[in-house]
Amino acid sequence: MIMKILIVSDTHRRDQNLKTVIEKTAPFDMLIHLGDTEGSEAYFKEWLHNDNCVIHVVRGNNDFFSFCAREEEIFIGKYRAFISHGHMYGVSLGTEGIKEEARSRKADIVMFGHTHRPFLEYCNDGLVVLNPGSLSYPRQEGRKPSYIVMEIDREGKAHYTICHLEENIAANSLW
Repeated sequence: MIMKILIVSDTHRRDQNLKTVIEKTAPFDMLIHLGDTEGSEAYFKEWLHNDNCVIHVVRGNNDFFSFCAREEEIFIGKYRAFISHGHMYGVSLGTEGIKEEARSRKADIVMFGHTHRPFLEYCNDGLVVLNPGSLSYPRQEGRKPSYIVMEIDREGKAHYTICHLEENIAANSLW
């Protein structure tokens, strides 16, 4: 199986960078948004121009009126993934809480947002921990909007790439 997955978070209804990334990375088989869309999830299908793309969106701490789930467990190829915005697990202070939750759910991958900083860790027990950062309000050094492309190769193995937009179209320097 060959799959391409676009993983994003924390767009906060400033969607130009997300639209740019969709155009730049298409086609892909799955879109995962890890929260704080602030209502933009209603337009994702329209922006994708791909009825076959599977979309998973979880609710973030700023998604006050969202009907999205707070967290989900999904399969991506042979991998069990736990997806959450992360704020309920204290990710701003560290990843131990969300890792513990992922392990209790027997997840192979845990994905979260909230910190607005890209993060990718391969744990000794095989757990992969990732955060795509933010496309709208990046907080890491250099403040480049970021996202992750996950690819499943012919052997079913997952590969992850943290990507940055070269042009900071919609990032706000106040964050």
